[in-house]
Amino acid sequence: MPETYKIIDNLWTSLLLVWITCVQYSSMAPLNNQSQSLQTASAMIPRNRPSEGQRILSRAKRGWVWNQMFVLEEFSGPDPILVGRLHTDLDMGNKNIKYVLAGEGAGTIFAINERTGDIHAMKRLDREEKAEYTLTAQVIDRDTDKPLEPPSEFIIKVQDINDNPPQFIEGPYKGSVPEMSQVGTSVTRVTATDADDPVYGNSARLVYSILEGQPYFSIDQTTAIIRVALAGMDREMREEYLVVIQAKDMGGHMGGLSGTTTVTVTLTDINDNPPKFSKGSYEFTIPEDLGIGKPGGRVKANDRDIGENAKSAYSIIGGDERDVFEIVTDAQTQEGILRLKKPLDFESKKSYNLTVVATNIRADSITGGPYMDQATVKIIIEDADEPPVFTKSAYLFDVHENAAINTVIGAVAARDQDATHSQVRYFIDRHTDLERQFNINVDDGKITLAKPLDRETDMWHNITVTATEVRNHSQISRAIVAIKVLDINDNAPEFATEYEAFLCENGKPGQVIQTISAVDKDNPSQGHTFHYRLEMLNNPNFTIKNNLNNSISVLAKHDSFRRQKQETYLLPIVVTDDGEPPMSSTNTLTIRVCGCSRDACIILLLVIVVLFVTLRRHKNEPLIIKDDEDVRENIIRYDDEGGGEEDTEAFDIATLQNPDGINGYLPRKDIKPDLQFMPRQGQHCCLKGGGGAFFESS
Repeated sequence: MPETYKIIDNLWTSLLLVWITCVQYSSMAPLNNQSQSLQTASAMIPRNRPSEGQRILSRAKRGWVWNQMFVLEEFSGPDPILVGRLHTDLDMGNKNIKYVLAGEGAGTIFAINERTGDIHAMKRLDREEKAEYTLTAQVIDRDTDKPLEPPSEFIIKVQDINDNPPQFIEGPYKGSVPEMSQVGTSVTRVTATDADDPVYGNSARLVYSILEGQPYFSIDQTTAIIRVALAGMDREMREEYLVVIQAKDMGGHMGGLSGTTTVTVTLTDINDNPPKFSKGSYEFTIPEDLGIGKPGGRVKANDRDIGENAKSAYSIIGGDERDVFEIVTDAQTQEGILRLKKPLDFESKKSYNLTVVATNIRADSITGGPYMDQATVKIIIEDADEPPVFTKSAYLFDVHENAAINTVIGAVAARDQDATHSQVRYFIDRHTDLERQFNINVDDGKITLAKPLDRETDMWHNITVTATEVRNHSQISRAIVAIKVLDINDNAPEFATEYEAFLCENGKPGQVIQTISAVDKDNPSQGHTFHYRLEMLNNPNFTIKNNLNNSISVLAKHDSFRRQKQETYLLPIVVTDDGEPPMSSTNTLTIRVCGCSRDACIILLLVIVVLFVTLRRHKNEPLIIKDDEDVRENIIRYDDEGGGEEDTEAFDIATLQNPDGINGYLPRKDIKPDLQFMPRQGQHCCLKGGGGAFFESS
């Protein structure tokens, strides 16, 4: 093995020397202004330069830059590799010349022969780690270590070899494309990277190819775009494909390195399949008493597509002339649910034949959809035992309040609609007839009176009647029966209230003492008309006058009423209505005689007027009472007989609290004492039964 490495090393060295020797330099830069210069061992200094203006007839080859050296990366021979040689014009075989190397990697990676100027690479180099090194060369005197020339800087570049394969950093990849896509439709793009030098040679020039995944997909060898290569790929047949992509450097030539990645391609669904009913016809049996909105059966149209493309809407397109059924979609199961919209009647229609259609709700721009399928549905109605049906949902009867017991008020009727036509029995729901006012015949439904009626107590009676099948007692129907009690004239009129009248001793003849009206519990259709008369037709004290509005006025016949003679009169008055037969009653009016003074009445009126004016003027002034706890009655009394000024000497607390007079004014001598202190706000004027009046503070 060492001999093999030595042969390879010698071969690389020979090739490098031949390559360096064959390359001409286009120019040579001096190290300083003197004739001395530092140059590579392979540099060729031109001997005969063209004179100024001399024309170069041939194209000059690209020359080497004198201050650059090159070394191949990854060289691993047994001996250090010669990178280049430094030489100065001062080196005339003088042994006192010494070459010194400094800079990046000097002494560790690169070593220089201090006598010959040969530079060797001591280690294996990797361009991907470091592509170039900057060093400084200098010639010094061996004995004195003094520089003979200024230092010169040069670069050693590491030349690339193809030692890095392509890599897919972002793999593995995933891509998708709609099923049935045309050839050439783009699926996705992959990207590989190569760490080799993209400028030098073909080490980093990549070419892409498919190792697995043909004939379904292809890849552009330069752009790495994966495209559909086969038409008509169906997701329902195969949904997923695994594609293996290779990237090879050196432009794909033999000897290049390669890397691979995988791409998972998924075909996405399009609406390219119609819904399909699992069978062409369905048959359901449902009871006729199925509730509104309740399901009567389910149908299902399957779709090979997925997601929204598989959803269908159901509709009825035939056989439902009466609009009895509807069909809706179950969002979870995608089934069509037949539901009832109107009540069924076995006796009128025993079956239905419907045509049902399932239609995709989404159309596809590629296939053109939407798709649909249809099926027939036969619905058989099953007879159900239904309760009897009343001829009316509510009945209205009327009866006079004087009707005799067992009088027939009316009759209800119900019929069993079932094919069996069961016999019906009738009953009154006693929760609606707690007084047991009525009875009903269980066979024919006739309602009779069980107890006397009184319209003035209850004008309406609302009872519930039930109808039950004899064959099945659980089948019950109900109907409302409203019974109106008609009025008869069975109540006499009477006074509207208990009247009590007052008559002054000095009243004038013909004076109205009291106005009287009457009421009647009956309610005749033509309204009430009342007639009044005195029980004593020729009453010496009183008489009545018809006001022509169902009321009368009681009048005094003379002015000689005296309280000392008779204080109370009882006046019987007879009131009669216009009913058939007429009803009447005697009511008594109580009339009390009181002593009324004309002067006292005039003074009372003046007091009321002054009180009103005072309240209007002083309604916002505070009360003069200073101490809230010192509140006493302030009463001005008038004698029943209308006495003199001594009868008006009342005790006034305001005088004590305000010696200067009420509200700051002294009493006036020209006004009677009973008129000086009017009632203040909050006082009440009261009329005694005997005709006297007083003011009372609240």
